Amino acid sequence: MGKSGAAASQLSGRKRNGNGGFAASCGGSHKRFSERVFEQKELILLTLPFVVLLFVFNYVPLWGWIMAFQNYKPGLGIFQSEWVGLANFKALFGDSEFYIGIRNTLGISILKLVTGYAFSILLAVLINEVRVSWFKRTVQTISYLPHFVSWVVVSGIVYSCLSTDGGVVNTVLLHLHLISKPISFMGTANLFWGIMAGSDLWKEVGWNSIIYIAAMSGIDSSLYEAADMDGAGRLRKIFHITLPGILPTVKILLILSIGSILNVGFEQTLLLSNSQTLDYSQTLELYVYNYGMEMGRYSFATAAGIFNSVVSLVLVTTFNKLSRVVTGESAF
Repeated sequence: MGKSGAAASQLSGRKRNGNGGFAASCGGSHKRFSERVFEQKELILLTLPFVVLLFVFNYVPLWGWIMAFQNYKPGLGIFQSEWVGLANFKALFGDSEFYIGIRNTLGISILKLVTGYAFSILLAVLINEVRVSWFKRTVQTISYLPHFVSWVVVSGIVYSCLSTDGGVVNTVLLHLHLISKPISFMGTANLFWGIMAGSDLWKEVGWNSIIYIAAMSGIDSSLYEAADMDGAGRLRKIFHITLPGILPTVKILLILSIGSILNVGFEQTLLLSNSQTLDYSQTLELYVYNYGMEMGRYSFATAAGIFNSVVSLVLVTTFNKLSRVVTGESAF
Protein backbone atom coordinates (compact mmCIF):
# COMPACT_ATOMS: atom_id res chain seq x y z
CA MET A 1 0.00 0.00 0.00
CA GLY A 2 2.86 2.21 0.82
CA LYS A 3 4.49 2.80 -2.55
CA SER A 4 1.62 1.66 -4.79
CA GLY A 5 -0.91 3.64 -2.79
CA ALA A 6 1.27 6.70 -2.87
CA ALA A 7 1.73 6.32 -6.61
CA ALA A 8 -2.01 5.90 -7.18
CA SER A 9 -2.69 8.88 -4.99
CA GLN A 10 -0.08 10.88 -6.86
CA LEU A 11 -1.52 9.82 -10.27
CA SER A 12 -5.03 10.63 -9.11
CA GLY A 13 -3.82 13.97 -7.91
CA ARG A 14 -2.14 14.60 -11.27
CA LYS A 15 -5.37 13.67 -13.07
CA ARG A 16 -7.35 16.02 -10.89
CA ASN A 17 -4.81 18.73 -11.42
CA GLY A 18 -4.82 17.98 -15.13
CA ASN A 19 -8.61 18.21 -15.37
CA GLY A 20 -8.62 21.31 -13.29
CA GLY A 21 -5.84 22.76 -15.42
CA PHE A 22 -7.77 21.84 -18.59
CA ALA A 23 -10.92 23.46 -17.26
CA ALA A 24 -8.95 26.49 -16.21
CA SER A 25 -7.32 26.53 -19.62
CA CYS A 26 -10.71 26.37 -21.34
CA GLY A 27 -12.07 29.13 -19.20
CA GLY A 28 -8.89 31.13 -19.72
CA SER A 29 -8.93 30.72 -23.51
CA HIS A 30 -12.64 31.64 -23.57
CA LYS A 31 -11.87 34.68 -21.50
CA ARG A 32 -8.94 35.57 -23.68
CA PHE A 33 -11.12 35.24 -26.80
CA SER A 34 -13.70 37.59 -25.27
CA GLU A 35 -10.96 39.99 -24.35
CA ARG A 36 -9.54 39.84 -27.85
CA VAL A 37 -12.97 40.54 -29.37
CA PHE A 38 -13.41 43.52 -27.05
CA GLU A 39 -9.91 44.81 -27.76
CA GLN A 40 -10.39 44.49 -31.51
CA LYS A 41 -13.95 45.82 -31.63
CA GLU A 42 -12.92 48.70 -33.91
CA LEU A 43 -11.42 46.30 -36.46
CA ILE A 44 -14.47 44.04 -36.27
CA LEU A 45 -16.78 47.00 -36.87
CA LEU A 46 -14.66 48.04 -39.84
CA THR A 47 -14.89 44.58 -41.42
CA LEU A 48 -18.59 44.14 -40.69
CA PRO A 49 -19.86 46.08 -43.78
CA PHE A 50 -17.69 43.92 -46.04
CA VAL A 51 -19.00 40.74 -44.41
CA VAL A 52 -22.55 41.98 -45.04
CA LEU A 53 -21.70 42.79 -48.69
CA LEU A 54 -20.14 39.33 -49.09
CA PHE A 55 -23.25 37.71 -47.70
CA VAL A 56 -25.64 39.80 -49.83
CA PHE A 57 -23.81 39.42 -53.15
CA ASN A 58 -22.22 35.96 -52.77
CA TYR A 59 -24.57 33.90 -50.61
CA VAL A 60 -28.07 35.36 -51.06
CA PRO A 61 -28.01 34.77 -54.88
CA LEU A 62 -27.50 31.04 -54.21
CA TRP A 63 -31.24 30.71 -53.72
CA GLY A 64 -31.42 30.96 -57.53
CA TRP A 65 -30.01 27.41 -57.65
CA ILE A 66 -33.66 26.36 -57.21
CA MET A 67 -34.02 26.94 -60.95
CA ALA A 68 -31.85 23.86 -61.59
CA PHE A 69 -34.69 21.71 -60.23
CA GLN A 70 -37.40 23.46 -62.24
CA ASN A 71 -38.41 24.01 -65.83
CA TYR A 72 -37.93 27.71 -65.23
CA LYS A 73 -39.93 30.15 -67.32
CA PRO A 74 -39.16 33.86 -66.88
CA GLY A 75 -42.84 34.71 -67.31
CA LEU A 76 -43.87 32.39 -64.46
CA GLY A 77 -41.03 33.09 -62.07
CA ILE A 78 -39.47 30.70 -59.57
CA PHE A 79 -42.59 30.19 -57.45
CA GLN A 80 -44.86 29.12 -60.32
CA SER A 81 -42.42 27.27 -62.59
CA GLU A 82 -42.78 23.50 -62.90
CA TRP A 83 -40.66 21.29 -60.62
CA VAL A 84 -38.72 18.64 -62.59
CA GLY A 85 -36.42 17.22 -59.91
CA LEU A 86 -33.05 16.06 -61.28
CA ALA A 87 -34.14 16.07 -64.94
CA ASN A 88 -31.79 18.93 -65.82
CA PHE A 89 -28.83 17.13 -64.26
CA LYS A 90 -29.67 13.93 -66.16
CA ALA A 91 -29.82 15.89 -69.40
CA LEU A 92 -26.53 17.59 -68.52
CA PHE A 93 -24.64 14.34 -67.92
CA GLY A 94 -26.14 12.88 -71.09
CA ASP A 95 -24.90 15.72 -73.30
CA SER A 96 -21.64 14.91 -75.15
CA GLU A 97 -20.77 18.62 -75.49
CA PHE A 98 -20.68 18.85 -71.71
CA TYR A 99 -17.75 16.41 -71.59
CA ILE A 100 -15.98 18.29 -74.38
CA GLY A 101 -16.36 21.40 -72.21
CA ILE A 102 -14.82 19.59 -69.22
CA ARG A 103 -11.91 18.35 -71.33
CA ASN A 104 -11.19 21.82 -72.72
CA THR A 105 -11.56 23.47 -69.31
CA LEU A 106 -9.18 21.06 -67.59
CA GLY A 107 -6.66 21.18 -70.45
CA ILE A 108 -6.51 24.98 -70.53
CA SER A 109 -6.52 25.30 -66.73
CA ILE A 110 -3.69 22.84 -66.17
CA LEU A 111 -1.62 24.47 -68.94
CA LYS A 112 -2.21 27.93 -67.45
CA LEU A 113 -1.52 26.69 -63.93
CA VAL A 114 1.82 25.07 -64.81
CA THR A 115 3.14 27.90 -66.99
CA GLY A 116 1.78 30.60 -64.67
CA TYR A 117 3.42 29.16 -61.56
CA ALA A 118 6.74 28.30 -63.19
CA PHE A 119 7.28 31.66 -64.90
CA SER A 120 5.93 33.77 -62.01
CA ILE A 121 8.37 32.15 -59.57
CA LEU A 122 11.20 32.42 -62.12
CA LEU A 123 10.48 36.13 -62.68
CA ALA A 124 10.26 36.77 -58.93
CA VAL A 125 13.61 35.05 -58.35
CA LEU A 126 15.27 37.02 -61.16
CA ILE A 127 13.88 40.35 -59.90
CA ASN A 128 14.93 39.47 -56.35
CA GLU A 129 18.48 38.87 -57.53
CA VAL A 130 18.77 42.27 -59.25
CA ARG A 131 20.98 44.58 -57.19
CA VAL A 132 20.53 47.82 -59.21
CA SER A 133 17.45 49.39 -57.62
CA TRP A 134 16.38 51.63 -60.56
CA PHE A 135 16.59 48.71 -63.00
CA LYS A 136 14.69 46.50 -60.56
CA ARG A 137 11.85 49.04 -60.21
CA THR A 138 11.70 49.52 -64.00
CA VAL A 139 11.41 45.78 -64.66
CA GLN A 140 8.75 45.43 -61.97
CA THR A 141 6.68 48.30 -63.39
CA ILE A 142 6.90 47.03 -66.97
CA SER A 143 5.97 43.48 -65.95
CA TYR A 144 2.99 44.63 -63.84
CA LEU A 145 1.43 46.93 -66.48
CA PRO A 146 -0.22 44.24 -68.69
CA HIS A 147 -2.34 43.16 -65.72
CA PHE A 148 -4.26 46.45 -65.95
CA VAL A 149 -4.99 46.06 -69.67
CA SER A 150 -8.48 44.71 -70.39
CA TRP A 151 -8.94 41.41 -72.20
CA VAL A 152 -10.61 43.31 -75.05
CA VAL A 153 -7.36 45.12 -75.76
CA VAL A 154 -5.22 42.03 -75.12
CA SER A 155 -7.29 39.94 -77.54
CA GLY A 156 -6.80 42.65 -80.20
CA ILE A 157 -3.04 42.49 -79.64
CA VAL A 158 -3.09 38.68 -79.87
CA TYR A 159 -5.08 38.72 -83.13
CA SER A 160 -2.73 41.36 -84.56
CA CYS A 161 0.47 39.52 -83.56
CA LEU A 162 -0.75 36.14 -84.83
CA SER A 163 -2.34 37.43 -88.03
CA THR A 164 -1.44 35.75 -91.34
CA ASP A 165 -1.38 39.20 -92.95
CA GLY A 166 1.71 40.91 -91.57
CA GLY A 167 1.51 39.51 -88.02
CA VAL A 168 4.81 39.80 -86.17
CA VAL A 169 4.98 36.09 -85.28
CA ASN A 170 4.49 34.85 -88.84
CA THR A 171 6.87 37.52 -90.15
CA VAL A 172 9.65 36.44 -87.78
CA LEU A 173 9.10 32.73 -88.51
CA LEU A 174 9.19 33.39 -92.27
CA HIS A 175 12.41 35.42 -92.00
CA LEU A 176 14.01 32.64 -89.97
CA HIS A 177 12.87 30.14 -92.65
CA LEU A 178 11.14 28.04 -89.99
CA ILE A 179 7.92 28.01 -92.02
CA SER A 180 7.28 28.28 -95.77
CA LYS A 181 3.91 30.06 -95.50
CA PRO A 182 2.01 31.95 -92.78
CA ILE A 183 0.23 29.85 -90.17
CA SER A 184 -3.36 30.63 -89.28
CA PHE A 185 -2.82 30.44 -85.51
CA MET A 186 -6.28 31.77 -84.63
CA GLY A 187 -7.95 29.41 -87.09
CA THR A 188 -6.19 26.23 -85.93
CA ALA A 189 -8.23 24.50 -83.25
CA ASN A 190 -5.47 22.48 -81.59
CA LEU A 191 -3.38 25.63 -81.03
CA PHE A 192 -6.10 27.33 -79.00
CA TRP A 193 -5.02 25.97 -75.60
CA GLY A 194 -1.47 27.25 -76.15
CA ILE A 195 -2.74 30.67 -77.24
CA MET A 196 -4.89 30.87 -74.09
CA ALA A 197 -1.96 29.93 -71.84
CA GLY A 198 0.50 32.21 -73.65
CA SER A 199 -1.73 35.30 -73.62
CA ASP A 200 -2.61 34.76 -69.94
CA LEU A 201 1.07 34.36 -69.11
CA TRP A 202 1.96 37.63 -70.86
CA LYS A 203 -0.81 39.50 -69.04
CA GLU A 204 -0.46 38.09 -65.52
CA VAL A 205 3.10 36.86 -64.96
CA GLY A 206 4.32 40.17 -63.53
CA TRP A 207 1.30 40.61 -61.28
CA ASN A 208 1.48 37.04 -59.98
CA SER A 209 5.16 37.46 -59.14
CA ILE A 210 4.40 40.24 -56.62
CA ILE A 211 3.37 37.88 -53.85
CA TYR A 212 6.48 35.72 -54.34
CA ILE A 213 8.71 38.81 -54.18
CA ALA A 214 6.91 39.80 -50.97
CA ALA A 215 7.48 36.30 -49.56
CA MET A 216 11.19 36.51 -50.46
CA SER A 217 11.51 39.82 -48.62
CA GLY A 218 10.39 38.02 -45.44
CA ILE A 219 13.27 35.49 -45.54
CA ASP A 220 15.73 35.99 -42.70
CA SER A 221 18.74 37.89 -44.13
CA SER A 222 21.07 36.12 -41.66
CA LEU A 223 20.59 32.94 -43.71
CA TYR A 224 22.08 34.68 -46.77
CA GLU A 225 24.91 36.12 -44.63
CA ALA A 226 25.73 32.67 -43.27
CA ALA A 227 25.65 31.27 -46.82
CA ASP A 228 28.03 34.03 -47.95
CA MET A 229 30.44 33.14 -45.14
CA ASP A 230 30.31 29.51 -46.27
CA GLY A 231 31.15 30.58 -49.81
CA ALA A 232 27.78 29.74 -51.38
CA GLY A 233 27.12 31.19 -54.83
CA ARG A 234 23.88 32.77 -56.06
CA LEU A 235 22.46 29.59 -57.51
CA ARG A 236 23.14 27.64 -54.32
CA LYS A 237 21.45 30.37 -52.24
CA ILE A 238 18.45 30.38 -54.59
CA PHE A 239 17.96 26.60 -54.39
CA HIS A 240 18.74 26.22 -50.68
CA ILE A 241 17.36 29.44 -49.14
CA THR A 242 15.10 31.43 -51.48
CA LEU A 243 12.96 28.65 -52.97
CA PRO A 244 12.51 26.73 -49.67
CA GLY A 245 11.65 30.08 -48.03
CA ILE A 246 8.72 30.73 -50.37
CA LEU A 247 7.54 27.11 -50.48
CA PRO A 248 4.70 27.61 -47.92
CA THR A 249 3.37 30.54 -49.99
CA VAL A 250 3.53 28.45 -53.17
CA LYS A 251 1.55 25.65 -51.51
CA ILE A 252 -1.18 27.96 -50.22
CA LEU A 253 -1.57 29.67 -53.62
CA LEU A 254 -1.62 26.30 -55.36
CA ILE A 255 -4.47 25.09 -53.13
CA LEU A 256 -6.46 28.25 -53.82
CA SER A 257 -5.77 27.98 -57.56
CA ILE A 258 -6.99 24.38 -57.68
CA GLY A 259 -10.32 25.61 -56.30
CA SER A 260 -10.81 27.71 -59.44
CA ILE A 261 -9.46 25.15 -61.89
CA LEU A 262 -12.85 24.99 -63.68
CA ASN A 263 -12.82 28.77 -64.24
CA VAL A 264 -10.43 29.44 -67.11
CA GLY A 265 -11.50 33.03 -67.75
CA PHE A 266 -14.78 33.73 -69.49
CA GLU A 267 -13.78 37.01 -71.15
CA GLN A 268 -10.52 35.62 -72.51
CA THR A 269 -12.19 32.50 -73.92
CA LEU A 270 -15.11 34.40 -75.44
CA LEU A 271 -12.88 36.99 -77.12
CA LEU A 272 -10.21 34.61 -78.47
CA SER A 273 -12.48 31.79 -79.64
CA ASN A 274 -14.22 31.54 -83.00
CA SER A 275 -16.23 29.01 -84.97
CA GLN A 276 -13.05 27.37 -86.36
CA THR A 277 -11.70 26.57 -82.88
CA LEU A 278 -15.00 25.54 -81.28
CA ASP A 279 -13.91 21.93 -80.57
CA TYR A 280 -11.05 23.15 -78.37
CA SER A 281 -12.45 26.47 -77.12
CA GLN A 282 -15.84 25.57 -75.66
CA THR A 283 -15.16 25.57 -71.93
CA LEU A 284 -17.70 25.02 -69.15
CA GLU A 285 -18.15 28.78 -68.77
CA LEU A 286 -18.96 29.20 -72.46
CA TYR A 287 -21.18 26.12 -72.29
CA VAL A 288 -23.22 27.69 -69.47
CA TYR A 289 -23.34 31.03 -71.30
CA ASN A 290 -24.47 29.49 -74.59
CA TYR A 291 -27.23 27.41 -73.03
CA GLY A 292 -28.34 30.00 -70.49
CA MET A 293 -28.16 33.32 -72.31
CA GLU A 294 -28.31 32.41 -75.99
CA MET A 295 -30.70 29.44 -75.92
CA GLY A 296 -32.75 30.61 -72.91
CA ARG A 297 -32.38 27.24 -71.10
CA TYR A 298 -31.86 28.86 -67.71
CA SER A 299 -32.55 25.75 -65.62
CA PHE A 300 -30.12 23.63 -67.66
CA ALA A 301 -27.41 26.30 -67.44
CA THR A 302 -27.97 26.60 -63.67
CA ALA A 303 -27.48 22.84 -63.29
CA ALA A 304 -24.17 23.13 -65.15
CA GLY A 305 -23.17 26.04 -62.92
CA ILE A 306 -23.96 24.03 -59.78
CA PHE A 307 -21.80 21.18 -61.07
CA ASN A 308 -18.95 23.65 -61.61
CA SER A 309 -19.25 25.07 -58.08
CA VAL A 310 -19.55 21.70 -56.35
CA VAL A 311 -16.53 20.25 -58.17
CA SER A 312 -14.47 23.35 -57.32
CA LEU A 313 -15.47 23.07 -53.64
CA VAL A 314 -14.58 19.37 -53.53
CA LEU A 315 -11.23 19.95 -55.24
CA VAL A 316 -10.10 22.77 -52.96
CA THR A 317 -11.23 20.91 -49.82
CA THR A 318 -9.54 17.69 -50.89
CA PHE A 319 -6.23 19.27 -51.83
CA ASN A 320 -6.26 21.41 -48.68
CA LYS A 321 -6.68 18.27 -46.57
CA LEU A 322 -4.00 16.41 -48.56
CA SER A 323 -1.60 19.31 -48.08
CA ARG A 324 -2.31 19.33 -44.33
CA VAL A 325 -1.65 15.60 -44.07
CA VAL A 326 1.44 15.48 -46.30
CA THR A 327 3.18 18.78 -45.54
CA GLY A 328 1.45 20.03 -42.39
CA GLU A 329 0.41 23.26 -44.13
CA SER A 330 -3.05 24.24 -45.34
CA ALA A 331 -4.99 27.27 -46.52
CA PHE A 332 -7.79 26.84 -43.96
